[in-house]
Amino acid sequence: MRENDECLLGEVISVSRSETHTFSKQTVDAIRLLAGLGVEGDAHMGQTVKHRSRVAVNPDQPNLRQVHLIHAELFEEVRKAGYYVEPGQMGENITTRGIDLLGLPTGTRLHMGERAIVEITGLRNPCVQIDRFQAGLLSAVLDRDDDGKLIRKAGVMGIVLTGGEVRAGDPIRIELPPMPYRPLDRV
Repeated sequence: MRENDECLLGEVISVSRSETHTFSKQTVDAIRLLAGLGVEGDAHMGQTVKHRSRVAVNPDQPNLRQVHLIHAELFEEVRKAGYYVEPGQMGENITTRGIDLLGLPTGTRLHMGERAIVEITGLRNPCVQIDRFQAGLLSAVLDRDDDGKLIRKAGVMGIVLTGGEVRAGDPIRIELPPMPYRPLDRV
C-alpha cells in the first residue's frame, strides 16, 4: 500500500457484539463505538484488557483489542475448505469487505459511519476456541509464508479513537499512518 492510497474505500458488511465472553457474537443492526473503550455493551469493552488470557497475565495492561474486525473474504476462503462461517460467528465486532485488513500497517485508521475512527493495533492471534466452534477451522485461518513464518488470517484488532455509530452498509475510509510503515503483529 502506498501513502497516496488514503482514499481507498471498503464497506461494513455486518456488526456484532456480546455482553458475555462467548466465542460468537450476536449480529445487530448497529453498534456504538466509545472512544478509548470499544463497543458499547460488548464484554471486551474497557481501557484495560478484557480477554481472559491477558487478564490472567496482567489485568492492568492497556486494551489494544477493543474492536475485532474480520474481512468477509476470509469466510469465502474457508468455505472453499468446507467450513461455513457467517458474520459474528468468529467473535468479530465488524465484518468488512473490500479492504485487505491483514495488509494494513500498524496505526492505520479506519473511518466508519459518520464519525467513528478505529486505529488498527495488530493481528488477532487465533486460538483453540476456533476449533471448538468448528473442528479444523483453526488450521484454515493459519498459513505459512515461503520462509515458514506463521500467517494469522483471523482478522485485526483495534482501539476506538473517535466514537460513533457503525452499521452494515457504512463505507470505510482508510487513513494510513506516516511512513515508514510497521507491519501488523499479533496483539
